[in-house]
Amino acid sequence: MMAVTSACKDSATKISSLDNGKYVRYTPEQVEALERLYYECPKPSSMRRQQLIRECPILSDIEPKQIKVWFQNRRCREKQRKEASRLQTVNRKLTAMNRLLMEENDRLQKQVSQLVYENSYFRQQTQNATLATTDTSCESVVTSGQQNLTPPHPPKDASPAGLLSIAEETLAEFLSKATGTAVEWVQMPGMKPGPDSIGIVAISHGCTGVAARACGLVGLEPTRVAEILKDWPSWFRDCRAVDVLNVLSTGNGGTIELLYMQLYAPTTLAPARDFWLLRYTSVLEDGSLVVCERSLNNTQNGPSMPPVQNFVRAEMLSSGYLIRPCEGGGSIIHMVDHMDLEPWSVPEVLRPLYKSSTLLAQKNTMAALRLLRQISQEVSQPNVTGWGRRPAALRSLSQKLSRGFNEAVNGFTDEGWSLLENDGIDDVTLLVNMSHGKTMMGANMSYSNGFPSMSNAVLCAKASMLLQNVTPAMLIRFLREHRSEWADSSIDAYSAAAIKTGQCGLPGSHAGTFGGQIILPLAQTVEHEEFMEVVKFENVSHYSDDKLMPGDIFLLQLCNGVDENTVGTSAELIFAPIDASFSDDAPILPSGFRIIPLDSGMDASSPYRTLDLASALDVGPAGNRASGDCAGQSGKSKSVMTIAFQFVFDVHLQDNVAAMARQYVRSIIASVQRVALALSPSNFGPHANLQTPAGAPEAQTLALWISQSYRCFMGMELLKNEGRESVLKSLWHHSDAVMCCSLQALPNFTFANQSGLDMLETTLVALQDITLEKIFDDNGKKTLASEFPRIMQQGFICLQGGICLSSMGRAISYEKAVAWKVLNEEENAHCICFMFMNWSFV
Repeated sequence: MMAVTSACKDSATKISSLDNGKYVRYTPEQVEALERLYYECPKPSSMRRQQLIRECPILSDIEPKQIKVWFQNRRCREKQRKEASRLQTVNRKLTAMNRLLMEENDRLQKQVSQLVYENSYFRQQTQNATLATTDTSCESVVTSGQQNLTPPHPPKDASPAGLLSIAEETLAEFLSKATGTAVEWVQMPGMKPGPDSIGIVAISHGCTGVAARACGLVGLEPTRVAEILKDWPSWFRDCRAVDVLNVLSTGNGGTIELLYMQLYAPTTLAPARDFWLLRYTSVLEDGSLVVCERSLNNTQNGPSMPPVQNFVRAEMLSSGYLIRPCEGGGSIIHMVDHMDLEPWSVPEVLRPLYKSSTLLAQKNTMAALRLLRQISQEVSQPNVTGWGRRPAALRSLSQKLSRGFNEAVNGFTDEGWSLLENDGIDDVTLLVNMSHGKTMMGANMSYSNGFPSMSNAVLCAKASMLLQNVTPAMLIRFLREHRSEWADSSIDAYSAAAIKTGQCGLPGSHAGTFGGQIILPLAQTVEHEEFMEVVKFENVSHYSDDKLMPGDIFLLQLCNGVDENTVGTSAELIFAPIDASFSDDAPILPSGFRIIPLDSGMDASSPYRTLDLASALDVGPAGNRASGDCAGQSGKSKSVMTIAFQFVFDVHLQDNVAAMARQYVRSIIASVQRVALALSPSNFGPHANLQTPAGAPEAQTLALWISQSYRCFMGMELLKNEGRESVLKSLWHHSDAVMCCSLQALPNFTFANQSGLDMLETTLVALQDITLEKIFDDNGKKTLASEFPRIMQQGFICLQGGICLSSMGRAISYEKAVAWKVLNEEENAHCICFMFMNWSFV
């Protein structure tokens, strides 16, 4: 082959070099040797190229410069090949997406035609009804216009012919929903079609029950797609079990299955659901594969399933998957989920959960599409992720965590759970499991690295609470990133010791102070909707062989739903203590939090919200969201949080462990309430009767008061006034520590920006417990006592540099400090603001 000069690197079709104006031709043997070397080292250094010439005699007549050019051209060809492959993939996606959009356009045109026809018909009916007083013959005219478009149903029973009749009817109904106009579909809020989206997602409007529909492109063959989706427990987190009770083959090559399926309840406040289903798998004339399902009930005269204790029988209306092979590989899939979840069976406050098509789309339809895309990506790009595990193994671990948490929340008696008596207050429910086969998820009690004592058992403490005015995503992110705000290190050390050594005594009084928290990411889904990680706490004291030993604690943690851009998303933080040498089949005991929004529309007006105060306390133009009229505002939002914590214990210590667990969960509830109150944009707490403290303004309003008062008394600008919202953000990110304290006899801090929190070594939740006098030394207290009256008289004071203390007792030096009176809109003193400039720890 002929070669080109290095200046023409983009001419990547030649495999030779140029030296002194002459082309150099490589022999096939030389090309083969260079290719072999390229796969070993695509970009060799100058020394490495010279070494290659010495080690490979066949290349001895080639100059190092020529080899350099060959490797440059080879890398360029490889880059072009990858880019061409990427463009081909994008082109296939765009072609498939174009086909989907054309099909959607056809469906919408049919729907428009149907609506025009119905509008014309009802208009004619109204006109005929108006003429009925003078012409009685019009009744026959109207009646003759109402044609029965649906043929009479053939008889159905439990015989093969009767089941086939039900199956064919289910197929027709499903196709009319997937590609027809049987259901009025509206676009899922926040979903935008495109080559990188999971597909086109829609939710129902005005139909019986709740329904969701999606269509998308996946890089798997139709039979593989059907195989994955039919295995509900492997991907649907809410699915407890599916039993196939009967399988029949049909004359057209299809298959009919009779299924009994159980779903977990998402919260402790509602019973679980079950379904008695018929599933029909068949191939259409155009080669498309169809899997459709529906509930069997008494009206069909088909086989029946008696009610099951502790479950509410729900109904699945015609649902399923239409899977078409796609040119160039992969499949185009149409999915429909349609259910009636019997909302009458739950408390009224929870009924929005069972009436939300958005929630169904997120938990069922979109979850299935994401799984298919993830598996497709794993097939095309096999790799090993965190802790040397493949994605399928990590997916199995996440399923194991989720299933263990669901089992704890539901506490089914057939799993060995029994209820313990409460202490007179029913806010926390305690369950105990003495069944050794169920004590640990994925292992039995004889597991050598688990809990060998046959006298051990598991206790679960669980509760649910109503939250207001805080999004699930924000609260879960806070709980994940600030574990010390709610967790008891001694309890974590106790759980870790039980996992590591099998000792199940009570947590000791010396057990535990958290060291550094290190988050080690393991895996994320392709859309980053969920991630797994290992959390490591360094130098935590725990018991080993009855001795207090320093060591590390490891938690396997699953977190999802933390994207605030997604409308109406539930969020979870589930974790379990593990050993450093954790294996896939090791026993785990999951605990955690689940927050589900109760409102159909979540506040998505702030797509860039973070956990800092400026964004967490974001408000509308009026400065007070709580008084707004929009039901979708944060001030109006509600959600339900479910908490479940599991503990291994010795049965002889059941009463003591029960008291400890009950108190621990109550303390977590109190901490969550404080956190929710701090993160709440309008400072409404998790209870409706918790009122805003007197005189407490919104964060935006307070930031304006601070800025305006500084300008009034100091004669200069504190911040750049670019608008109401930017004032708060500028104040939050100000480089100097800014903090406000109350006008009480013993002033305490009520506000601090990020620099102020860093200086005080505290958080928003704990800030209110710090008094002003705690941060000053003796000299500072004397100065403050003498200068404080001047603040109230002249409005401000300037303090020279000095020393103050953080909440942890660390000394802090500052070059200068300013204090000024903050006036409200009525020009009355609201608080005192301090600003410490150029501070640093001594």
